Amino acid sequence: MSPKLSIQNLSFNYSDGTQALKNINLDIKPRELFVLMGPSRSGKSTLLRLMNRLSDLVDGSQRDGTILFDGQDIFGPEMDVFALRRRVSMVFAIPTPLPGSIYDNLTYGLKMAGMNSRPLLDERVEKSLRQAALWDEVKDRLADSAFALSGGQKQRLCLARSLALEPEVILLDNPTSGLDPISTSMVEESLFVLKQQYTVVMVPHSVQQASRVADRVAFLLDGELIEVGDESQIFVYPKDKRTEDYVTGRFG
Repeated sequence: MSPKLSIQNLSFNYSDGTQALKNINLDIKPRELFVLMGPSRSGKSTLLRLMNRLSDLVDGSQRDGTILFDGQDIFGPEMDVFALRRRVSMVFAIPTPLPGSIYDNLTYGLKMAGMNSRPLLDERVEKSLRQAALWDEVKDRLADSAFALSGGQKQRLCLARSLALEPEVILLDNPTSGLDPISTSMVEESLFVLKQQYTVVMVPHSVQQASRVADRVAFLLDGELIEVGDESQIFVYPKDKRTEDYVTGRFG
């Protein structure tokens, strides 16, 4: 099976000279839940942002190496960055609803992409809210302000907003960091459903969350890729002492 994303000899430096990533080589398979794990400043979020070129917004940065998406170089001159970001969607740690109603939030991107049929919009809204485990809570409130939702609901709304565009890859940067345990559990449960259709790449809130949700895990430390393996191998039989020390709480 060809990888969905293939990261090849990837290094990244910020303008202040900080090297966030050092020669990363990593393949991510279609329809798996892949976790990027490591302590603060290990390069996880930087790597995530490179996958849909949000790194382009970092002034003065320098990149070497590349990322292939379905075999195509995402940094190549022929790549349409806006199309890439529709196919490789990002959900951030802090939920950011748009002004307007719940329905407006979910249809904004669709309308920008040229979809104006009300039946099709309604269908996509319901589908995305169901995928994000939010439909039952908001189906009678679609005209209400998105800002009236709870924190956990806002996070799932942002996930649904990404899903409405039917991406192929979903990037999740610590999406449950500010949520209560019940909301966290609901987001995690939705991930098990989503990976049946999408490739999901996630920076988790904790080692414990990584062990609960991951199919495969990459452990990063100081910008280096230390170890990659499936969930049972990384958390039960890690090959590298640094991985063992991290998952057992000796540092990080």
